[in-house]
Amino acid sequence: MTRKIVLYIAMSLDGYIAAKDDNLEWLFKTEGDGDNGYAEFYDTIDAIILGRRTYDWILDHEGDNFPYKNKQCYVFSKTKQGKDKNVEYINVNITEFVKNLKQTDGKDIWIVGGGELLHDFIEQGLVDEWIITIAPTIIGDGIPLFKKLDFETRLVLKGIRRVNQFTELHYEST
Repeated sequence: MTRKIVLYIAMSLDGYIAAKDDNLEWLFKTEGDGDNGYAEFYDTIDAIILGRRTYDWILDHEGDNFPYKNKQCYVFSKTKQGKDKNVEYINVNITEFVKNLKQTDGKDIWIVGGGELLHDFIEQGLVDEWIITIAPTIIGDGIPLFKKLDFETRLVLKGIRRVNQFTELHYEST
């Protein structure tokens, strides 16, 4: 069975994945018991794709406690090459990379973000499943989940569930 690229992400009610300064406090302040479904999702993947700014943000905020140590992690970067203790840096055609990665054995692949990389994945039709968790918070401005698009993406609703104060929307690409 072919692996899937899954977008699993939280956004504010007004569509932002982070505040203007990359701050996520609005998300962490939202009430919830446990991990709000994160561990359940995390068990379904064994590879992670991140943009460079997102990876740098994680390092700045988590230090040596890199949260994805037990997963194969790829970071798209225009400037860095090779590997560090956590990730492999990638600077190749996104579509070809994803095509090749999906053909390897393993679980699904999580596209974490950030905004620029997500836009490229969406524009090129590379996201197979979309799990978007909406926080009951309006932050007014920030980094949008969806940039202005000049193309249409059609999805099929697979499910809706309430996870504490969050609403999780689950879609598949058509």
